This record gives sequence, C-alpha cells and structure tokens, in this order.
Amino acid sequence: MGDPKEAGAEAPPLGAAARGGLTLLPQGESEEPAAQGSALLLGGGEVKSRAVVKYSSAPPRTAFARLEEKTDLKLPPANWLRESATLGPAGTTVLGSSRKSKPFSSFGMAYDFIDSVGNDVDVVSDSENIKKLLKIPYSKSHVSMAVHRIGRTLLLDELDIQELFMRSSQTGDWTWLKEFYQRLIDQKWQRKKKSKEHWYQKAILSKFLYYSINGDGAAQPVPSAAEQQESPSADQTSGSGGASWPAPFEMPSSVSEDPSASSQGLKNDFVRNILWTFEDIHMLVGSNMPIFGGGRYPAVSLRLRDNNKPINVLTGIDYWLDNLICNVPELVMCFHVNGIVQKYEMIKTEEIPNLENSNFSTKVIKDIAQNILSFLKSNCTKEGHTYWLFKASGSDVVKLYDLTTLCEETEDKYQNPFTMPVAILLYKVACNMMMKKNQNKKHYGTIRTLLLNCVRLLDKSRHPQIIASANYMLSELFQLDEPKKEDSSESPLNENSDESYSEEEEEMPDSDENGSYSSSDPSHDNKAVAIIKSVGELSVPEKYKSIHQIRPSCAFPVCHDTEERCRLVLSYVLEGLKSVDSSIKKESDLPAADPSTPIPLKYEDESSRGGPEGLEKQMALFLDKMGSLQKGNYSSQSGMIPGSWQHKMKLQLILKSSKAYYVLSDAAMSLQKYGRALRYIKLALQSHDTYCCLCTNVLSEVLLFLSQYLTLCGDIQLMLAQNASNRAAHLEEFHYQTKEDQEILHSLHRESSCQGFAWATDLSTDLESQLSVSCKCYEAANEILQFSDLKNQNPEHYVQVLKRMGNIRNEIGVFYMNQAAALQSERVVSKSVSAAEQQLWKKSFSCFEKGIHNFESIGDATNAALLLCNTGRLMRICAQAHCGAGDEFKREFSPEEGLYYNKAVDYYLKALRSLGTRDIHPAVWDSVHWELSTTYFTMATLQQDYAPLSRKAQEQIEKEVSEAMMKSLKYCDADLPSARQPLCQYRAATIHHRLASMYHSCLRNQVGDEHLRKQHRVLADLHYSKAVKLFQLLKDAPCELLRVQLERVAFAEFQMAGQNSNVGKLKTLSGALDIMVRTEHAFQLLRKELVEDPEQPKSGETAPAADSSPSLNREEVIKLLGIFESRLSFLLLQSIKLLSSTKKKTSSNVEEDVVLKTNKHIYSQLLRATASKGATLVERVDVVIHLLEQLARGGTVQ
Repeated sequence: MGDPKEAGAEAPPLGAAARGGLTLLPQGESEEPAAQGSALLLGGGEVKSRAVVKYSSAPPRTAFARLEEKTDLKLPPANWLRESATLGPAGTTVLGSSRKSKPFSSFGMAYDFIDSVGNDVDVVSDSENIKKLLKIPYSKSHVSMAVHRIGRTLLLDELDIQELFMRSSQTGDWTWLKEFYQRLIDQKWQRKKKSKEHWYQKAILSKFLYYSINGDGAAQPVPSAAEQQESPSADQTSGSGGASWPAPFEMPSSVSEDPSASSQGLKNDFVRNILWTFEDIHMLVGSNMPIFGGGRYPAVSLRLRDNNKPINVLTGIDYWLDNLICNVPELVMCFHVNGIVQKYEMIKTEEIPNLENSNFSTKVIKDIAQNILSFLKSNCTKEGHTYWLFKASGSDVVKLYDLTTLCEETEDKYQNPFTMPVAILLYKVACNMMMKKNQNKKHYGTIRTLLLNCVRLLDKSRHPQIIASANYMLSELFQLDEPKKEDSSESPLNENSDESYSEEEEEMPDSDENGSYSSSDPSHDNKAVAIIKSVGELSVPEKYKSIHQIRPSCAFPVCHDTEERCRLVLSYVLEGLKSVDSSIKKESDLPAADPSTPIPLKYEDESSRGGPEGLEKQMALFLDKMGSLQKGNYSSQSGMIPGSWQHKMKLQLILKSSKAYYVLSDAAMSLQKYGRALRYIKLALQSHDTYCCLCTNVLSEVLLFLSQYLTLCGDIQLMLAQNASNRAAHLEEFHYQTKEDQEILHSLHRESSCQGFAWATDLSTDLESQLSVSCKCYEAANEILQFSDLKNQNPEHYVQVLKRMGNIRNEIGVFYMNQAAALQSERVVSKSVSAAEQQLWKKSFSCFEKGIHNFESIGDATNAALLLCNTGRLMRICAQAHCGAGDEFKREFSPEEGLYYNKAVDYYLKALRSLGTRDIHPAVWDSVHWELSTTYFTMATLQQDYAPLSRKAQEQIEKEVSEAMMKSLKYCDADLPSARQPLCQYRAATIHHRLASMYHSCLRNQVGDEHLRKQHRVLADLHYSKAVKLFQLLKDAPCELLRVQLERVAFAEFQMAGQNSNVGKLKTLSGALDIMVRTEHAFQLLRKELVEDPEQPKSGETAPAADSSPSLNREEVIKLLGIFESRLSFLLLQSIKLLSSTKKKTSSNVEEDVVLKTNKHIYSQLLRATASKGATLVERVDVVIHLLEQLARGGTVQ
C-alpha cells in the first residue's frame, strides 16, 4: 500500500559516503544511491549517517545566483512572493529553518509511506522537530511535541500550545488541557507575541532567497501595496498557513467513506521525504530546505547570516543536521550587515561542528539522539495514546504526559483531535500488513493489536465503516480453514518480541541502568508519565536503555481449541455486523426485534410436511434458486444499496460467519455432539442463504462452500439417524442458542427470511426422514458442483460427495431391506407376499442401484462390490419370502425361489468382477466368496430338503443339488488362513456330508444300472471320508463327526446286507468296527465338554430344550449315544456269529480266536452298561471310550 509518489522519486543523493566528509562527484555526473552509508569522522568522533530520498517534488537543481557585494536585501526583488518551483509549491511561503511545522505533518508522511510505519522506521517527523529535540541540552527555549506510537514507530508532531489555547478560548475544545497546563505548568500563561526583529529577519531571508534564484543583483522595487503586505504575509505564514487544526473528531465524509483519502491537515506537503539513518536510528523525515547547485559540489545549502552576530552552537547544529538529513556536502554562507551583502563563504558539512563559537561534539549529538529515542520508546508504550513531550522555556526538566488518559477524565473523551488520524493510521498500517502475501503468522499479533487499538479509539456511531472493516480484518487473522495443530505451532506467533508491541504493556521498571524517569520528590509533577530531571542526562552515553531491549512483546492469542478460535471470529463478525446495521437508515421500517429474545423457530408436523415426498418439492425449489443465483438476482429487506460499502462489508462478514459456523459444526461432529453440530450447520446455511439473497453474482468459490456445508449437513443427519438412542440429548443441544448467535441471526433476518435450507436442518424424530434428508443434502451438494464446472475444478470434493451419496443410498437400501425382512418375519407362514413387502423391495433395489452407479462413476470398485453384495442379499430375502408361501406339508422348492437365488448369484459374481482380484481388497473379496458360497449352499439344501418332484425328475434334482454343492465348495475357502476359516471348514465338511448322504440315499433307492450304483458307492465313500477329515480338524463339532461316522457304519451295513459270502461280510464288518474305533476322538471331545458343564442330567432324564452350552446339544448327544450303542452292539453280535460259524467250518485260527474272545468280552460289557439305567451321560461316554480302547487293542479280522 505504498504511495505512488515513490515511483517517481528523484535519484536520491546519499550522504556520508567517505571518511572525513561527503563524497565529491565530478561536475556533470549524476548522483547514484550508495548501497551503504559510510562513517563520517566529524568532530573527532565517528558518526554514521545515510540518507535516501523517498520522494521529491523539487525541480532539477540550478546554481544559486551569487549576489554582488553591497546588494541591499531590504529592497524586494522583482519576483518576490511569486510562486517558485525552486523554493517550493507556494511562493509566498518563507522556507528554510524558520518554517513552522503543521500539527499532523508526520501523519501525512506515514500515510504516503505506510510500508515503513510500524516495523522499519523508528521515527517519522518534520526535520525541524528532529533538530529541536537534538538541541534540547543546548537550548533554553520551550519544547512541545505530540508523540504517538504505531508499532515500533514513533510519530512526532509540534504541539503549539499557544495556537491550541487560542483555539480553546474560541471553541472551548481544549479547555481541559488549558486548565491542566495552567494548574501544573504555567499558572500565568498568556500568548507571547513575536518581536519586530523576528519578522524583520524573516523578511530579509525571504528576499535573499528570491534574489538568489532571480539571477540579477539589482533590486527591483515593487508597488507599495505589496510592500504593505510584507508583514501580513509573514504573519499568515506562521499562523493559518503553518498550523491547520481540524475540529476535534470531525473528519470530512471522504475519510469515513475512504480511509485512504487525505484530509484537512493530513497532507504530506514536504518538498522531499527522506529515509535518514543516523547511527542505528531509522527516521522518515520531511524537509523543505532549498538545495542549489554550484560550487565544487553538485548540491549546496544557502544560508544568510548577520556579520555582526557570530554563529552559535544552536545555529551550527541546525546547519549541520539540515545538511546531513538532505545529504548536502557543502554550506554556502552569505554575510550581511544591516541587509547589505558583504561576502560569501563556502563551508564543508563536516567542518561545521568545528566552526569558531559553534564548536560541538557530533558524538554527543549521537548520544542525545539515542537517549531521547530510548526515553520515548520506553515510556510511550500505549498505542493510540497521545503523549505530550514538554519542556518549559528556561527549564532543564523534560516531562512526558499521557494526554489520552488525561482527556478520558473529562466528559467527552473524543476531544483529542489526534484520535482520528491515529486511528486511521493504525487501520492503514494493519491493512498494509494484511495485504502482504509473504507476511507470516508472527506478525498476526502486531496486526491484531493495531486493529484493536484502532477500534478502541473510534466512536462506533460516527465511524461504522472503519470499525466494521477493522473487525472483519480481526476475524480474518484466525485461519478457519487450517487444521488444528499442536501448541508448538503457535510458537511463531510469539517470537516477535523485537518487532511487536502491546497496548497494555506496563512501563519498564526503573533501574540504575536505564536512568531515573520519575522521582519521589514532591516538587515533581505526579501527572507526568516520565520525567528527565536534567537535560544534561541526555548527553551521557547510553544513559537510557537501548531501544532493542525495551520493546515490549505482543503475542497472538493462543486458542486452545477450534471452538474458542471460532467464537473469537464470531465475536468480531458480530461487532462488524452491528456497525453495518447501525449505519443503514431504514431501521425504523423493520419490525422491532430484541436481540436478547430468541427468534421463534417454525416447525411443521411430519405428516403435513409429507416426509420424503415433501423433500422432493423443497429440493426442486432449492435448485430453482441455485439457477437464479447464476442470473444475479438481488433481494434485501433492509434496503441496502448494491455496491455500497455496507453491502460489500456485510457480504464479507456474513460469509465469514458461515465459515466459522461450518468449522464449529465440523468440530462438534468430531466430538460426536451431533445436536450441536446440526445447530451450527443450520446457522452456517442461514448465513449462506442471506449471502445468496444479497449477492448479485455468487462466485464459484462461494458455491463450493455451500456444497461443503450441505455435505457436512448430510453427514450430521446420517449420524443422528444412527444414534437414535441419545436423541433427547441431541435435541437439547440443537435448541440451545447463545446470545451471540441470536444477535448474528437477528442481523441476518434484517436481509432474509433464512429459510432457504430449512428442509436440510430440521431435527426429525423419524429414521426414514433423517436418512432421506441426509440423501437430499448430498444430492443438493452434487447438483451445486454441476454449476460453473466446479466438479472438474474440485475433483477431490466431488469424489467425496459421490462416495457419500453411494453410502447413504446403501444405508437407505439396507433400511428398506430390513423393513421388508421384518414384515416377512411377522407374516403368517402360509400367507402370500404382501404389496407392502414388494414396495419395500423396489425402494431398496432402486437405492442400491443408484449407489452402485455413484461408486462406479468414481471408480470405487470396493464399495461398488459391497453394494452389489447387499443387492444379492436383497434377492435372497425375496427368495425367502416366496419360500414361506404355500402349505408347509406340501412344501417344494419353487421356481420364484430359484429365480431370486440365481439373481443373487449374478450380483455376487458381478461384485467379484468389480473387484477383479483378491489383492484389491482381500476382506471384501473373502466376504463376497462366503456370501456366494452361502447362496449356492442354501439353494442346494432347499432343493435337497424340499425337492420339487412335481416339476422335475429325481435324477435332475440330484444333478442340480450336486452342481450347486460343488459350486458352494468352490467359493468356500477352507484352506485359506483367516478368521472365517473354521466356518469355511465346517461348511465344506457339511457339504461333503450332505453329498455323501445324497449318494448313499441314491444307492439305497436305485435298482438296475450297476455302473451307476458303483459310481454312487464310490462318491458316497469319497465324500464321507472328506467330511470326516474336515470335521476332525474342528474341535467344536463332535456331534457332527459322530453322525458322519455312524452314517458310514450304516453305509457299511447296507453293503454287508448285499453280500453273500461270509468272508466278504466279515471283511465289511471288520471295516465297520474299525470306523467305530475311530469315533473315539469324537467321544473324547464330547467328554471334555460334558465335564466342563456341571449340569449333567441322568441318562433317563430329559435334557433341557435349550442348549446348555452354545456348542453342545445334550439331546443330540443322548440320541447319538443311543444309536452308537445299538449299532456297536449289533456289529459285535454279527461279528461273534460270523466268527463262530467260520470256526466250526474251518480249522481254528489263533488270530480269529483272539478277536472272537475280545468281541465277546466287549459285547458283554456293553450289554451290562446299557442295562444300567442310573448311569450319567459322562459315565456312559466313559464306558464307550473304554470299550473302544479295548476294541482297538484287541484288533479286528482283516
């Protein structure tokens, strides 16, 4: 925000470029800025000085006209008092050291060079004020200056007490200061008139300068009227032309409307602005000293001296500092006696401190400068306050007062005329720092303090625009879109102690090192902030602390959580909105509303709103509105004019509030405070609705925000639907409102009804409605992305929206599917499928289909596969619904069941194709495999258990069952190590068992084709073997293992029945007993589980209907044990009979004799055990295990 003047600045002459003096440039050679200022050996000490001209309105330098000896300066030249480019813009103004400063001159410079204020520059002032300060120890004259602090920069302006009090007597504005001055400083104050000698010297100097640019030494008389104007002109120069005081706190409307505009008394009217570095002090100085060419140097200053009066120290310091500041290497002195020119003398700048009668130490001047600056910086700590540096004539005591504090004790605290310029400058510096793109966060504390002080200074009713803008910038300091970081991230904000400041810093404690600023002596003024007891102290090197050590620090506030940060933002937004609203004149046209009274919220009954159907209508209206935004419709209830500052500012503030509420909602969402999250997103959407009503052309960025808000709103509604158990707490949080939120909402209602998104933010108690609202939010967010090609500009957000749309459609699909399943479970078995069920199926299927399309459109194969899985599950539910229809006694597997199960299979296969390979997502892949296996298994089981013999032949049914079972086995990954592996093994074992049983049954019922019978025999044996192997791997399926083994025994018995030879029968019988022996493992598992279960009913007692343990059914165990005992008894008896008959017919065989003996012994034991009715289940199992062990040891005939 630099001033355009800088661009056209003349090539600056730089000073102090060589040892011993200033650099000589050959004639005709232009001056170039040096990179660094070099040291000057002046007055025996080393002083560093460097000057860069930032701006100059002076014309190219011309050589001064050397006046002839005896020229009478009392006679005016022909060009006198006419406008001259060389002498400045106003020819009637007497320039040079006698020119009077304007009271706001430093502010004019600060406005033009805003980049330098607050950071780089220590002092901004008129060169006359700088000189006056540095001459304090040498001068008895009074010093009166206003001091203001902006960051690390001090602004110094002359505070003409006489001018001020003359004004006070006319207007009564400064009466409080006049009374204070008279009471504490000068009780007999009266305006001091300037002497005739003063005006005579000013007139002589003026005529001399005009002679010097005229070029002819002859005096040209002018009319007597002009002669008579001499004194009035001079008086005008020192009076109205010199000081321009605006009325207290009354600034032109242009300043209020445009803070950057210059106003009365705030114009930078110096001929040149110079960045002067004196030692380590950086100053922005304004100077009007005429600079001429000629002599040995390209630049000289011209001075007029009375030959009868020697140059004193004060004059010498004046000349030396002027030349240093303006980088002028030589001084041309013209001596006169009573106005008659005597001679000229050329003096180098570095020789001035050593002139006769004007000898002074440059080192002392440097110490004075450093001490004064340290004194001011360590005591002028409160930004925005007006300090008064005062030294009375003839006094050695320098006092510093805080006029702002004194003024606040009066009735009108806005009487201080510096208040408005200071506030404007604070605002401009903050604006400038905000606009720098390379600015990092460590300056945020500085900017915040600038703006807070600006707001504190201004009257809200008189300057609403600046206050609104300042509050908006304060809100912008808090980055809402950045993720929350740890406390360490805040540290950069606190590392600017050398470049920042605070409006509330305490004064530095007094110590021996930094000098004594105050005294306990009662003769001293207790109203003063600080006192320099003697001006002699200023000459002592480092009497006061270095400015780099006394700068107070300023830290940006550390927000401990997101809510605190957003609440700060909203507090600033609210203040800004209040300022804007207060400036709109149509307040009386609006219905009166008390900000402290909650705004009544309108709710509609669910039935009247029509549920999802009502949502469709509201969505259509919403989309119409979004379309109209593109055309630039505008509607405001408060009557704001589009393009006005109120309109622009309110738009920005409302947008900021919507962002803050969005971040608050997101934070509440992460804390699972869903009621609070919905309240915040509702406020965000209400803010956005108002923004859309006010905005004539909605930017795509703002539409993107809306899409994000609606996406979050959809998330919240979904979470509320999934957390219905805590509904009361969520409802309470939703209806709670802070006073701040109410006031912001009140401001929004001035412009809009804020009902544009009511459909999205209602807290419904109906699950279906909540899910539908969530879905509509995502759909609306997606529709918005279609505008202005936002989906291509923000692909990540677009993908997230589509993912959420797919997810919510899955949720709704599952909701309808579960409802259909519930209806199905409630339905009477024989009753047919109801229309309500079918309607729910259609709704569920439609949602799944749309969700699959959403996921496929963004290439999300995994989620698409999951939805295809759910669609398959829906098909299975449809199949189960048809399964329940019809008479249970005549139950057959229906064609409708087959149709839906095949559809389910198709969807599962599509899911596998969507995934491609298991590597894409192993868990989902395994899940789809399992579901597909289950579907085939269910189909095969139902066809096997409820064979559709009325429609199909037995052979065809067996073939279809076999194919379905084998397919189920194919997708059952029993060998794959996973959490589901035991289930897969159980499923595979069950499949083999069922197939074996089926072939066993076929073998029993089939007559004729021997080849087919043999095939069935082989297959039955194969599947029984595989089933046994798999059941043996499982530790929790002993009953199943026992059942399979018993079926194998029955299979052997069936084979034995068809055999004729005793040898063959004996062999088969031996194999059956061997199978019996192998059941010992199953009985060991049964015994272990029975022992772990203390409840053991007697064998004669009826076991409880419910399972006593999840893995063991006692009824099943008793039943199987009974079958086992009977079959073992039968096999042993048959074995004994066959072996006995064989023994009679053939010679005795030792091995067969042993087996026969063993079998008889075991058989007798078994008969005794089964005859005992009092044995427990465990005892019976123990007997069986004991017998099986004996049977294994005794062997069987092979």
